[in-house]
Amino acid sequence: MDTKDLSKRILVNIGGSQNVNNATHCATRLRITVKDEAQINKDKIDGLDGVLGSVNSGGQFQIIIGQNVGHVYEAFSAELEGTSDKVEKKEVIEASEDKKKSVFSNILDTITGIFTPLLPAITAAAMIKTLLVLLDLFHLIDPTGGTYKVLTFAGDTAFYFMPVLVAFSASLKFKLNPYLGALMGLILIHPSFVTIVADKNPINLFGFLPVTLANYSSTVIPVMLIIWIASYVDRYADKFCPEAVKFFIRPLVTFFVMIPLALVVIGPLGYLVGIGLENVIDAIQAHAIWVLPLIFGALSPIFIMTGMHYAITIPLVLQSISSNGFDMLGIGFLVANIAQGGAAFAVGRYAKTTQVKSLAYSSGFTALLGITEPALYGVNLKYKKPFLAVMIAGGISGLLAGILSVKRMTFAPTGLTTLPIFIDPANPWNLIFAILASVLSFILAFILTTAFIYKDNHLQKELGGK
Repeated sequence: MDTKDLSKRILVNIGGSQNVNNATHCATRLRITVKDEAQINKDKIDGLDGVLGSVNSGGQFQIIIGQNVGHVYEAFSAELEGTSDKVEKKEVIEASEDKKKSVFSNILDTITGIFTPLLPAITAAAMIKTLLVLLDLFHLIDPTGGTYKVLTFAGDTAFYFMPVLVAFSASLKFKLNPYLGALMGLILIHPSFVTIVADKNPINLFGFLPVTLANYSSTVIPVMLIIWIASYVDRYADKFCPEAVKFFIRPLVTFFVMIPLALVVIGPLGYLVGIGLENVIDAIQAHAIWVLPLIFGALSPIFIMTGMHYAITIPLVLQSISSNGFDMLGIGFLVANIAQGGAAFAVGRYAKTTQVKSLAYSSGFTALLGITEPALYGVNLKYKKPFLAVMIAGGISGLLAGILSVKRMTFAPTGLTTLPIFIDPANPWNLIFAILASVLSFILAFILTTAFIYKDNHLQKELGGK
C-alpha cells in the first residue's frame, strides 16, 4: 500500500485541508476532526485500497486503517503541512469545530482525545508490572533485591502519577497551557498534601475554606474537571489582564484561583463521582459478577465499531484497578477479540478466493493478538453473519468468565500476547480460566460462523462458493 497516495485520496475525499481542524490516530484508526461533515465522501473513502472502513463517532471521522495507521498518519500530516491551508498538527484532537455537536458527542470526543495519547505510557507501565509478576511467579527474581524494587516503582509510576498525565493531556484538549495544567495535577499528589491526607488532620485554606482530605493518586475524574474549569479561568484571565503584565499575571491569576477551587470544590466533587462510580461497579460485582463480562463480551464489537471503546472503558477500568486492584471488563474484551479471530478463521476456511482467504486468516490472526478492526471491518461485519457469531460467542464466553470471576490485574490491551495480565498471584486459576474462556470463545465463533455459512446460500456465493 502506498501510504502517500492513500493519504492524498483521503484528504481529497474529506473536503481537502481547508475542511480539516485536527487529526490524530490510535492503534488502528486515523481520527480526523472536520469542519463540515457534508463534504466527506464516505463511500469513496471506504472503497480505497488500504481502508477497512470508516465511522463518524464522537465528533470525529474515524478511518480504520489497521496496524499501518502510524505510517498513514505521518503521510497524511505531511500532506496537510504541504498545503497553503496549514492545519495544526497535534497528538490530541482539539474541540474547535465550527458546527455544534451534541453533548454526548462532545463528551465522547473529549474523553477519547484525553486518553488515546496516554495509552502507550499506561500500557508500558502495565506490562512492566505484568513482567514482574511473571518473574516472581517463576522465581526468576529476588523479591528483596534492587531490580525487583526498581521495576516495582517503575511499573507503578504511570498509575500513581496518573493525575499529572491526564492533566497534561486534558490541557491540550481544553487549550490550556499543558505545563500549567501539569502543575495542577502535581498539586493533588504533592508529598506534603499526601502526608496531610494520611495523617487525617483537617485543614482550612485562608482560615475558612475546608480542604477535603482525598487521595487523588491514580484518579482521573477530579483532574479532568479541574483542567476543564481552569481552561475557562485562564481565558478570562487572558481577556482582562493588561498586555504589559500578562506574561506573569495571567498564569498567576489562573493558578491562584484554581488552588481553592481544586482542593475545596472541584477535586472533592470529582472524587465523589469516582467513588460513586466505584460503588456502582462494586455493587454489580457483588450481586451479579457475570454482568460486566457478559455485556462487554457481547457488545464490545459495537463499542469498537462506533469508536466508543476508549471513552467508555478507560475511566471505568482505571477507577476499578485503582480501587480494587483488578477489573472485570478486561475478560469481556479478551473473549470478544478472540471471537473475532475465530469467526474470521471460519470465513477463511470456507472462502474460495485467494484474496478473501488471505484477508480472513491474516486479520483473524491480528484479532487474536488484540487488534480487531481488520477482522471486524474487513471480514466479519462485511459478511454480517460472522459478526453475529462474534457477539454470541463473546457473550457466552464472557458469561462463563464472569461466573468464574476472571479478573484482569492491570490495564493493557487484551489478546494472546497479553494473557499474563490475568495472572493473579493469589489465585492461579484466574489465568487458567481466562485461557479456557478464550478457547471457548474461539471455538464457538468458529462453529457458529461455519454453521451460518452452510445455511446461507447468499453468503456462500459472496465467499466464492457455487
